[in-house]
Amino acid sequence: MQLPRALAALCGALLLCASGLFAASGDFCDSSLCLNGGTCLVGQESDFHCLCPEGFTGLVCNETEKGPCFPNPCWNGAECQVIEGTHRGDVFTQYFCQCPQGFFGVHCETKCSTKLGMEGGAIADSQISASSVYIGFLGVQRWGPELARLHRTGIVNAWKASNHDSNPWIQVNLLRKMRVSGVVTQGASRAGRAEYLKTFKVAHSLDGRKFRFIQDERGSGDKEFEGNVDNNSLKFNMFSIPLEAQYVRLYPVSCHRECTLRFELLGCEIHGCSEPLGLKDNRIPDRRITASSTYKTWGLPAFAWYPHLARLDMQGKFNAWTAQSNTDSEWLQVDLGSEKQVTGIITQGARDFGHIQYVASYKVAYSNDGVKWTEYEEQGSSKVFIGNSDNYSHKKNVFETPFVARYVRVLPVTWHNRITLRLELLGC
Repeated sequence: MQLPRALAALCGALLLCASGLFAASGDFCDSSLCLNGGTCLVGQESDFHCLCPEGFTGLVCNETEKGPCFPNPCWNGAECQVIEGTHRGDVFTQYFCQCPQGFFGVHCETKCSTKLGMEGGAIADSQISASSVYIGFLGVQRWGPELARLHRTGIVNAWKASNHDSNPWIQVNLLRKMRVSGVVTQGASRAGRAEYLKTFKVAHSLDGRKFRFIQDERGSGDKEFEGNVDNNSLKFNMFSIPLEAQYVRLYPVSCHRECTLRFELLGCEIHGCSEPLGLKDNRIPDRRITASSTYKTWGLPAFAWYPHLARLDMQGKFNAWTAQSNTDSEWLQVDLGSEKQVTGIITQGARDFGHIQYVASYKVAYSNDGVKWTEYEEQGSSKVFIGNSDNYSHKKNVFETPFVARYVRVLPVTWHNRITLRLELLGC
């Protein structure tokens, strides 16, 4: 019979056979049994199935099909878009999440807009370079690229290109491939006059030799980003598609008076799991930060450097943890509250009544029960991380092999003056 063969072909095209909607007989039944224009088909045992039109579902087509975007499977306010033509072999979902700027992932689940270290100092001076430098005031003022840090203060507090540089740029070497999602720019004041970038371009590279400019949304050329309108306020520009790059360059296009710049890059590690875990913003409560001992200035409890003070950028006269003794048996411990993937750490020193103090190198240990500890290793031996060299800069270290743990300990190895520490853990 031709009808069953035709229906069988239709069934195969619509992927209905596997769900039992087509029976061996291929006979139609009374379609009044199916609602909303459904087609009735006789089953193998004289029962029936309803082939529902688009937009309806249920045993008798009595339910409205809400579609793959209801409820919204996307996170962080992302828009869910239904994919048309899902018979393509390279499409395995029926929807696509349009992520807001600063997020990525299949469901926009990963935030990627952390400051990468220009302002805090995690990006070292040696990682910042420029096409030229302006030398002013009888040759004693050097407006070098290492000064181009957001909110930097002082008389000379930004990068300025030479007046003879016809194609100026400033570059950051991130030391490894990272995901860069945006940039924050700021001008500066020179000799009492406001100077800033009005428009600029952004280029990126993996090897530091071959650079590509971010293109505009129409694909018609290099994108020109809107810059600042004064010397002090911040201008945020998020990239429509995050970059994967090791080198990032900013090219001034138009400037107010002179091309003078302070800035910060926004982004995350390439795996995306590099958000602060809660020390700086107090999501980790004081009771979950402990230590082997606590130093008290002049032996007074009122002047104690307690472990719960060991939060990155903590302010005040007592704004860090300091160990009672300068020995390698001291430690600072953070209880994350539950097991988390830990991918990195940022450390910072402090100052005690004018004395600069910091941890110059350290090891990291981790545990799931707070009893049995494992020291972090690379290449088969305990890794000693390079720490700080002053009391205020951020020093970021990334774990080549992230670990999952609830408890993390920092084990000082060397230090300056006293073992003193502020920190943040990174992960997800």
